[in-house]
Amino acid sequence: MKWFAGLLFLVLLGTQFRLWWSDSGVRDVSRLRQSVEQARLQNQRLSERNQQMAEQVRDLKQGTAAIEELARSELGLIVPREIYYQVVEAAPSASAASAASVAPSAPQAAPAADR
Repeated sequence: MKWFAGLLFLVLLGTQFRLWWSDSGVRDVSRLRQSVEQARLQNQRLSERNQQMAEQVRDLKQGTAAIEELARSELGLIVPREIYYQVVEAAPSASAASAASVAPSAPQAAPAADR
């Protein structure tokens, strides 16, 4: 009877070893859960992106307002009777000072060719 209890104890130890320390045990299950969660989050982000792109395609197919908006932002569209103003930012003071100190020289005449 003692040998049977000892055998059962060894079987129990063997199963516990496989459960906690083997490659297909608890550590592997935890790793797989993390990878599933990462994949779920990535799928959610991609699904939101797909939805936004589908809305943009629908807008482009249905009306001219979306096309006009894209043309204005990306191609600089100006409609008739519209005035275009371009705002130019001031140059930084350091580069303005260096640009002022390097004045363009007057063009020099080419040397006369030997006759």
